Amino acid sequence: MTISLSRHAAPTTDTVSVTVPSRRKRPPSGLLGSRWIAVGFAAPLIAYLLIFYAFPLVRSIDLSVHDYTVRAFVQGNAAFVGLQNYIDVIGSPLFAQALGNTALFVAVSLLFQYVLGLGLAVFFRGAFPLSGILRGLFLVPWLLPLIVSASTWSWMLNSDNGIVNSVITAFGGPQINWLTSPETALTSVIIANIWLGIPFNLVILYAGLQNIPADVYEAASLDGAGSWRQFWSITFPLLRPVSAITLLLGLVYTLKVVDIIWIMTTGGPANSSTTLAIWSYREAFGTGQPDLSPAAAVGNLLILIALVFGFFYLRIQRREVTS
Repeated sequence: MTISLSRHAAPTTDTVSVTVPSRRKRPPSGLLGSRWIAVGFAAPLIAYLLIFYAFPLVRSIDLSVHDYTVRAFVQGNAAFVGLQNYIDVIGSPLFAQALGNTALFVAVSLLFQYVLGLGLAVFFRGAFPLSGILRGLFLVPWLLPLIVSASTWSWMLNSDNGIVNSVITAFGGPQINWLTSPETALTSVIIANIWLGIPFNLVILYAGLQNIPADVYEAASLDGAGSWRQFWSITFPLLRPVSAITLLLGLVYTLKVVDIIWIMTTGGPANSSTTLAIWSYREAFGTGQPDLSPAAAVGNLLILIALVFGFFYLRIQRREVTS
């Protein structure tokens, strides 16, 4: 900082300059405190992500690029094989069948879960007596432990004394081997999974419907729009962002479904209900001789599929924001 002092005298003017060193500006103490508070709040989340997401992912990749046996897993001296496990998995005769079963299981489950969940959400949007109690009852499948739900469906679809076959035969229909026939095993687990996923879609879509202003429907009614016209022109378009995230979350969840299939069919018979998730679980835990490296490779392929759909969703969202 420079200070100029001027002294005026005839016939000349003298100027004296004094230079004072500037002080370094320090951030306010309140700003430093707020930064440490922010770090304190973020630290548990960062630690959680590192421990429960980053470390398992890195460990899974490590398992898939080494040849891990049980002894090698304990001793930590597994041989590095690179992408050989992925090559073996993709080249396996079971890969095409498991991939096709996964695609069918996911596609049919998502379609019926979304359509039925949306229909119920629209139905419950209108106020009527006991609507809250009925909504609560529809949440029961979502709240039950999966082992209870899977065991119940196994009993209901039992070939000999299941209630479903009892009803079918009571009306003169044939007995169906739901869980023991390759033609119907995948259908059986799909039905059970649809029943489990409807409440999730109902809750999310019903919440999305509450954000649509009632004035829009009133204006459409004044213009003569009927119920179907209001649904296709108002409800469905305005519900598109909520529908997208609902389908994405449902996709990620359905891709990794293991418990319901394993309890009902264990992926059989003859691998007719084996998905990629079931294949990975069976390789790691379903036999007496765990094969950890191929199991990790199949699991990482599932993660890759989920990431592809996740990036696809983000791309769609970016287009909608910029348009």
